[in-house]
Amino acid sequence: MKVVVMTGIPGSGSTTVLKTALENLDYINVNYGDEMLEIAKNQGIVENRDELRKLSASQQKEIQKEAAKSIKKKSENQNIIVDTHCTINTPSGYLPGLPEWVLSELQPDCFLILEADAEEIFLRRISDTTRSRDMESIEDINTHQQMNRAASMAYSIFTGATVKIIKNHDNQVEKAVEDLVNTLS
Repeated sequence: MKVVVMTGIPGSGSTTVLKTALENLDYINVNYGDEMLEIAKNQGIVENRDELRKLSASQQKEIQKEAAKSIKKKSENQNIIVDTHCTINTPSGYLPGLPEWVLSELQPDCFLILEADAEEIFLRRISDTTRSRDMESIEDINTHQQMNRAASMAYSIFTGATVKIIKNHDNQVEKAVEDLVNTLS
């Protein structure tokens, strides 16, 4: 069965597109952070997602690795779309969302990057009152999307997976869903 990694920066619409596309695909969605949380809870070392960030780097690395193993095991019987971050924008720079120890366990077949124009993402973020997001300029949003592209290509070098960019422009969710379904069908 297949393992597909789907990413998109906050405001790209990846959750909306993925949720709609899954209605027409023989895949299940696995959120990488949820998988990590479940493992850490089972080990009795955290009670909630916010506590994951406070674990030591070695503990986080081990939980990341265990999450990748768990997802890969699930893919033995069903196609999986892993919803995760390709890169994480931190105050000290970008971090890979899928470090080598995750990629070697997960071995994805495809990376899907959902993008929109930076201006669209900026307006979506400031219009969404249900979320508390860090503010980034249009230039920062462009940079983050470029970093996702670069990271995905680097990830594909390690795994042999393909990289596909899907555009999710305003009022064109159906087109993005169609592109996603056609890519995975």
